[in-house]
Amino acid sequence: MKTLPKVLLPLTVAVLFLATWHVGVRVMHSDLFPTPIEVAKGIGELAREGLLVKYITASLFRVTWGFGLAVVIGVPLGLVLGWYSRTYFALNPLIQIFRPISPIAWIPLAILWFGVTDAAPIFLIFLASVFPITVASTAAVHNMQPVYVRAARNFGLGQFQLFRQVIFPACLPQILTGLRIALGIAWLVVVAAEMIAVNSGLGYLIIDARNAGKRYDLVVAGMLLIGLIGLCLDLLVRQLEKFDEVRWGYAGGAR
Repeated sequence: MKTLPKVLLPLTVAVLFLATWHVGVRVMHSDLFPTPIEVAKGIGELAREGLLVKYITASLFRVTWGFGLAVVIGVPLGLVLGWYSRTYFALNPLIQIFRPISPIAWIPLAILWFGVTDAAPIFLIFLASVFPITVASTAAVHNMQPVYVRAARNFGLGQFQLFRQVIFPACLPQILTGLRIALGIAWLVVVAAEMIAVNSGLGYLIIDARNAGKRYDLVVAGMLLIGLIGLCLDLLVRQLEKFDEVRWGYAGGAR
């Protein structure tokens, strides 16, 4: 698709969506749901008071640390589990027990252990991210084409070189898919955690705007900001797919 339609089509849909939203609120004469103009004014108010940058920075700070720790631990752990069958059979049942537990269920314990500090949401984001990343990395090794390993061994590569030069690059496409899924979950969890465990961030903005005077324009503003930032984070991760080290791992060298 050419560049112009790729830009115009989503813009047209967005304009139609905003117009429908505005007309719908006016027709229903609703006092509980704001129009897009009122939401834009709410965002402007947050910006003038210096809260917009403060809350966005606080949420991104927590996601960066929690998600970063999950990547540092989850990717190597998943590769090891995928390569060493005995380690996989030993640890995989434990992972499958903890993986379905919602990070939200950990909130009482997180507050008990870390108090109302940044550590609590960071811990929850880590829990939400590490299991999808580990499972995706493990599956990537299991699905890797054996011809890569046979060719590498024919060239006499040692175990460390095999991991660094063959297994990791070959698994990168599937690992990146896992990172995109995990980042989306992390962004969902930070909002939920900020509603309960801390007093800053976009999640806190939503709950505080509702409690302090029922400012539903700020509630919807917080929701829109969460969606837009989530989209930007996903686009950033997708940029990694353009690196040559990632592209050669796709089947046939093309996507």
